[in-house]
Amino acid sequence: MAARRSILPLALAFVLGAPLAVSPAAAAETVAGAAVPADTPTRVLDPRTLTNMEQLLDAIADRRVVFVGESHDRYEDHLNQLKVIQGLQARGKEVAIGMEFFQQPYQSVVDAYINGAIDEAAFLRQTEYFDRWRYDYRLYRPILQFAREHQIPVIALNLDSALTKRVGEVGIDGLDPQERSRVPTEIDRSDTAYQERVKAVFDQHPMPDKKSFERFIEVQLLWDEGMAERAARYLQEHPNRTLVVLAGAGHLEYGQGIPKRLLRRQPVSAVSLLNANQRELDPAAADYLLFPRPVDLPQSGMLGVMLNPEVGDQGVEIQGFSEDSGAKAAGVKEGDRIVRVGEQPVSTYADIRIALIDALPGRRVPVEVLRKPLIGADEMLIFDVELR
Repeated sequence: MAARRSILPLALAFVLGAPLAVSPAAAAETVAGAAVPADTPTRVLDPRTLTNMEQLLDAIADRRVVFVGESHDRYEDHLNQLKVIQGLQARGKEVAIGMEFFQQPYQSVVDAYINGAIDEAAFLRQTEYFDRWRYDYRLYRPILQFAREHQIPVIALNLDSALTKRVGEVGIDGLDPQERSRVPTEIDRSDTAYQERVKAVFDQHPMPDKKSFERFIEVQLLWDEGMAERAARYLQEHPNRTLVVLAGAGHLEYGQGIPKRLLRRQPVSAVSLLNANQRELDPAAADYLLFPRPVDLPQSGMLGVMLNPEVGDQGVEIQGFSEDSGAKAAGVKEGDRIVRVGEQPVSTYADIRIALIDALPGRRVPVEVLRKPLIGADEMLIFDVELR
């Protein structure tokens, strides 16, 4: 872990200046006959306010809830999340971690992994991680390993994706009584700024009709209210715990998503941290903005295959290949069914991801496939595949 700490970035508590006032006369000034545009509001950052993660952690250690946002595929964001968890624990806090990335029906599986009752592979299979989340698990792995090592509770915050999918199809009013029983008891629709922000995201999608937007915002509300309700319940049940909530920045920024909905249920002290890279410097976005140096995960070795998502009787069917496919170069064909990668038997997509979780490009692995020719008996073939 020492090498990781050396690349953990600095945090920045920033001070923004007021917009510059521009008189109408100044706006009307001309240069060589052309109108000069009015000055735009200018924000000023005082570099003397720069601080670091240790000072930040000292400042926020008394909060009951710490929201730490992320871009899901940015490793530096997850390293910062880990640093916050480690720092609060080192300051004597009884920490719990609320995670967007696991869904509430799988809380018992998360508990079993943290308590050491199951291994990592079983944890990933039983939470259906690669079907329900899919981002590279290695991004979150250090956080979960630290939690397991130190017996830190991890709370699955998210609602079952089957429920949010159903709301996207029929709306909350279209749910049957059993489905309605799983919807948060309180859903606040009064925040117009929240709706405008969601509408801006919606407008980037090819679904311009009003009904589609109504369903879209209901799904967003369901996510945010559902995660807030679960987090608030945990805080109520565990009054001595400090809860670190890890979620996408869109669920946290401006306090409009999870934070205000959690605090409506449990009025506790809270603070929010967001990555400020590639973001407009806006003091309303979060309590603290972080400016981490980019950190990349090592490239992961891939077979270079496209798979049929349908689960069959034996293995996983190959539907196609990437342009630079090691499997295709080794002689694997479309229609073959992968039944083993290395020592790992394969019956689902997750099995392949687990088999290759630590594999790097250039490594060679035996891949066993079932081939069903048009004529003749089925064949079991083994290919020596170089990962690309």
